[in-house]
Amino acid sequence: MTDDQTHGGQRRALRPLFGLFLLGVLASVLAFLGPGLLSNLRTEDGWLLWRPECVVETSEGEVGLDRDEAKLVTRAVALLSRGMAAPDTAGIDAAVLQRLADGPPEDAGPTLACRGSAASDLQEQQLGVTGLTPRAERLRAAMTEVFGDQSLGGFAPGGIDQGHGAESTHYDGRAIDIFFRPVTEENQRKGWMLAHWLVAHAEDLDIQYVIFDDRIWSVHSFRGQWQDYDAPEPRNEILRHLDHVHVDVLGGSRD
Repeated sequence: MTDDQTHGGQRRALRPLFGLFLLGVLASVLAFLGPGLLSNLRTEDGWLLWRPECVVETSEGEVGLDRDEAKLVTRAVALLSRGMAAPDTAGIDAAVLQRLADGPPEDAGPTLACRGSAASDLQEQQLGVTGLTPRAERLRAAMTEVFGDQSLGGFAPGGIDQGHGAESTHYDGRAIDIFFRPVTEENQRKGWMLAHWLVAHAEDLDIQYVIFDDRIWSVHSFRGQWQDYDAPEPRNEILRHLDHVHVDVLGGSRD
């Protein structure tokens, strides 16, 4: 028997042992990380990997949409609310359009959620003449095209340096506030119509956060679900974002 044959036989004999070793390591890792890891991968009614990019809660249950469908339907609902011609949505469940237009019964809260997908190759931008970065200015132009002229704040030519929290993206020219005053059921419904459109278009417009009506959506969220927003002063309707939608764009890096 040659040395090569001997070594080959030894390697074949060791393969099952090596396989068992790898299984043991994997089992140990899952035992340590399993509960937390699985809770992130699983939702109440399914595994995240098999769930659609966007989900709308309707009176008939959840309806899944891909990103293009979510962008289409939120644009259509917004334009129809203004009495304008809307894109064809014949292939989308009518219950989706109805719920996004009306909001859920007795509470115009979040109805649409989409998983985040943040671009990682963006460059840092400086303020433009309006007090917004080019990315934020592009966002404002896109909103105006669909929703028309709106009551906006949180930025000014030359930038702002007060009126918000210490780390606010308003100071970087990356954030816009869209006001829906006074706080009424109708304005709440309109605010959510915009918020849903922002979430559906977050990937295209490099949106980072959307905050409205005690809720927050983040592009960094693994599941893309709306979360409760803890305002620093719970009795302050402005800090709770009850009267305005806050949206900001990604900052990018200096490299």
